[in-house]
Amino acid sequence: MRVIPFPVIDPAATGQNILRLRLERGLSVRDLQAYFGFEEPQAIYKWQRGKSLPSVDNLYALGALLGVPMDEILVPAGTAPGQILSEPQADACGSAHILPPVRWASGIRRTAGAA
Repeated sequence: MRVIPFPVIDPAATGQNILRLRLERGLSVRDLQAYFGFEEPQAIYKWQRGKSLPSVDNLYALGALLGVPMDEILVPAGTAPGQILSEPQADACGSAHILPPVRWASGIRRTAGAA
């Protein structure tokens, strides 16, 4: 039986990462506000403080603006500050789900629920 960790995002660390990436690129909160077409900058401040996370659409757009893939914006729970985020998120996550292996017609071995 194979154990697959359930990935969990750390909102506070992700917010710090958004702030860091924004500053590294010389962008202001107002620049992001204009890019997203927000009337007010509160959403960006909430992202940076870890009070909320961008929607998937906004996360995708943020990655395009910052020049990084979405998974380099999100920080997995349990990741040490300053740790390189190139490893898969599942490696640093909390709870585990146990799924039995399934053999697909193509002969590729996957776990149940894999898309």
